[in-house]
Amino acid sequence: MPINYLRDLTGKDRSQTGNRRLARYLAFVAGAANAGGFLAVQQYTSHMSGIVSAMADNLALGNIVVMLAGLGALLSFLVGAACCALLVNWGRRRKLHSEYAFPLMLEATLLICFGFLGGNLETHEWLFVPAAVMLLCFIMGLQNAIVTKLSKAEIRTTHVTGMVTDIGIELGKLFYWNTSGPDAGKPFVRADRQKLVILGSLVGLFFIGGVAGALGFHRIGFISTLPLAAILIALAAVPVADDLMERLQ
Repeated sequence: MPINYLRDLTGKDRSQTGNRRLARYLAFVAGAANAGGFLAVQQYTSHMSGIVSAMADNLALGNIVVMLAGLGALLSFLVGAACCALLVNWGRRRKLHSEYAFPLMLEATLLICFGFLGGNLETHEWLFVPAAVMLLCFIMGLQNAIVTKLSKAEIRTTHVTGMVTDIGIELGKLFYWNTSGPDAGKPFVRADRQKLVILGSLVGLFFIGGVAGALGFHRIGFISTLPLAAILIALAAVPVADDLMERLQ
């Protein structure tokens, strides 16, 4: 990828085009990690609505241990998002080029850790499965917060429910019949077609990433996280290199 293209994706100077391009890459990575993680630990780790609902069910049924496991997953997602905010604001205060790239580097490192952690799941399942779930939830929270921060909450990459809701809203506007009856003289209802395109592409890439992640995990196992980490490192490398070059001058 050209250096300026990568700098626009993850550098500190943001553009709407750069935000949307980065969101597409991260939606693919999130879908792959989520689907591959499900095959590893039998739990989706980006779906906090489902986790909270499962916590309520298990509490009502008296399954306290399972409920606490869900609480651990929820808190891990929360801490991941908080960690992203800490890193971004730390980098911003120091005027780093990598204020958004550094959290991506952390996510890549954690995906590599998850890949190596997988070798122990079968031998020490009681310990490593809960640890893997919390690690994946942390990663999902971290990543979702990155795009939320840089796009000022306009785009998210793991929250498919919200994206599908927004697609439905825009489709409702698109198919609204602007008549000359009671609506005469009132502003036309118009859909944001550009928003429809970006949301549709994010949902589609999350799905494609899910297929790739599931196939990768099924065929080559936990090592399938390494290509995902490589994508993130490639996306983040240029701003990190810019900071290093400035420090060396």
